[in-house]
Amino acid sequence: MRRRAARVGALRLSAVGALHGELRVPGDKSITHRALLLAALATGKSRITGGLDAADTRATARALNALGAHIDWRDEAVCVQGTGASLLRPSAPLDLGNSGTGLRLLAGALAGLGVPAVLDGDASLRRRPMARILQPLAAMGAAVTGRGGHAPLRIEATGSLHGIDYQLPVASAQVKSALLLAGLAAAGTTRLVDPFHSRDHTERMLPRFGGRVRVVGEVIELIPGPLRATDLEIPGDFSSAAFLIAATLLVPGSRLLLRGVGINPTRTGFLTVLGRMGAGLRLVAEHNQDGEPRADMEITHAVLTGTHVAAAEIPSLIDELPILMVLAAVAHGETKIEGIEELRHKESDRVEALYAGLSRLGVGMRVEGHTVTIHGGGLRRGGEVDSQGDHRVAMAFAVAGLAAPAPVSVTDAGWIATSFPGFATQLATLGARVDQSG
Repeated sequence: MRRRAARVGALRLSAVGALHGELRVPGDKSITHRALLLAALATGKSRITGGLDAADTRATARALNALGAHIDWRDEAVCVQGTGASLLRPSAPLDLGNSGTGLRLLAGALAGLGVPAVLDGDASLRRRPMARILQPLAAMGAAVTGRGGHAPLRIEATGSLHGIDYQLPVASAQVKSALLLAGLAAAGTTRLVDPFHSRDHTERMLPRFGGRVRVVGEVIELIPGPLRATDLEIPGDFSSAAFLIAATLLVPGSRLLLRGVGINPTRTGFLTVLGRMGAGLRLVAEHNQDGEPRADMEITHAVLTGTHVAAAEIPSLIDELPILMVLAAVAHGETKIEGIEELRHKESDRVEALYAGLSRLGVGMRVEGHTVTIHGGGLRRGGEVDSQGDHRVAMAFAVAGLAAPAPVSVTDAGWIATSFPGFATQLATLGARVDQSG
């Protein structure tokens, strides 16, 4: 299995003149994972355009190839020859690298089909909690075990699973999706209650592949059945766009146009919070394609003020919290963010990583239970900060360098490639001063 390297490059950014330009961010990571997996389970050949070609999605594609799908990754599209849900037993453990989405969703699909396999990943992925899928899958009749509730996960062959009535105890689209994928091959209806309204990409995509799913309020009902191939166009990744949005907001005089960004309402809580903070942002050319809303975004620099983020808002902006904390550090006044516990279970303990890095840059920050309070007013110094091997933490601190009085150097920044290859290049294209090493 691949394990995390001690250091994978550094990234150094510093204050520049205004940023200007027009860009298209890479395809949505969450949606690309799901498209690859559903296409692999379907009968026929699917064509996926605009998908994210990055370390995480490549790991999912390699695992699916080992299970019998044929995935041809080209510059303009990914073609997936599906298996008709006849997955092969892999000859070796499947390495999902750093991808929690890939591992959890694949565990659900394999458990539903009763395909014996071992799913593993790097040291970071082995620390992420898996009991949240193991327990409900066991209730469906699956035989999936982990090592102390963590990867590696071992899936054993079983008879047919049965549908389940289950209320999600945490805001996790990965858990919800794993159960829906298991339910595709189960006997009877799977009925899930999601009081958190977590990301709904799987529910939106299943009908495109012929899946029978119905959503009424908090309730998702899935009737099992086969999938058929289809063609999809993936929107730009909103979570990646968030870092370019923040860079534009931070640097005086900046203007940016982002094309074709996904604006799924379960993902755009960041925009709501930015609106309260006084951000200059406008959505244009809004439209719906392949079940997902998308739009162009016009962003201009703005002077931000602090705000209060309630725990109920966290599911819709969970991946944007690192960059939101950087914006809060620069905003006028105090920002309080509640319900941050899930941040501790990502690629790193993001609460710890952000606290350590922002403190090093001279920002006052207080953590009390599941609430963080950030005292704004600006970054007081530059310096070296550690991403702790987390792609979103690395990008957040890189953007912070654009607002600091001295350069900010982010160590272990190579992990950005798991979700946003070309991040540094795009910032440089806009006019940022970017130095890379390692």
